[in-house]
Amino acid sequence: MKLTGYFLLACMIVSCNTKQSSEVDFDLNAYKTEIEQWHQKRIADLKSANGWLNLAGLFWLKEGVSTFGSDESNDIVFPKDKIPAKAGLFLLQNGVVTITSLPEVKIFSNEKPIKTGVIFHSDSTRQPTLAHGSLQWFIIKRDNQFGVRLRDLESTTVTEFQGIGRYEVDPEFRGEAMLETSSVPKKIDITNVLGQTTAQDSPGTLVFKINGKEYRLDALEEGEELFVIFGDPTNEKETYPSGRYVYADKPGADGKTILDFNKAYNPPCAFTPFATCPLPPLQNVLPIAITAGEKNFKGYTH
Repeated sequence: MKLTGYFLLACMIVSCNTKQSSEVDFDLNAYKTEIEQWHQKRIADLKSANGWLNLAGLFWLKEGVSTFGSDESNDIVFPKDKIPAKAGLFLLQNGVVTITSLPEVKIFSNEKPIKTGVIFHSDSTRQPTLAHGSLQWFIIKRDNQFGVRLRDLESTTVTEFQGIGRYEVDPEFRGEAMLETSSVPKKIDITNVLGQTTAQDSPGTLVFKINGKEYRLDALEEGEELFVIFGDPTNEKETYPSGRYVYADKPGADGKTILDFNKAYNPPCAFTPFATCPLPPLQNVLPIAITAGEKNFKGYTH
């Protein structure tokens, strides 16, 4: 990619090939520090209570009643020694999920005791989190399926986490990108690991260059950022087989933003079988190897 910002300034002052220059080294070191700080926050987020490492289960609900507890006879089996053998039941009816706990089982909803109540309704803007001991769970909806996503805040996957391999920081994979928009609303088909495909709104296509050659990636909009799901030849051996993700700031009035593949990261499915990750659309599989960002996580065997 073209160098930008302080890298471009450094190259204007001295030859970019003069690696011994203290000014070039200073700028590169500053950038490496920025990437390291980003990575440390990424690790902290993964290990946090709301991170992906502590997921302990994903159970799809059937229409009607599903019992839950630690005994194998339940429809939904939570980890042993974490909850009573018989804990209660879920009721899925017309897209609404209700929980009822047995009288002797203490379950909390957003830190308040609950015996029975609605825990998912499509009209609600926020769904409650249920808890018992170190376990926490809540309802997710994927297409027309409803599931119980379970966390264990005492999970050994957090305490035994050894980090993620990364490529060396390379400023050539950070550069300017132009968001190419259209007067007609654009949608792109996104398929997740469950095989579900949905047409999602796209603000446009990021157009950028690496080593003088132009490439394109369709973007999704997520808050004040652009979200990009991409694949490349490194997925075959070095990076996660189903692609990686990267964010970019929304462009300014000139339509330009910075796309930095040194911040490319693994999807949640690299760390847990209990995630429902979106996969790269075909047009977002690049022909060039992006040897930047995170490598495949070795701690979870698929």
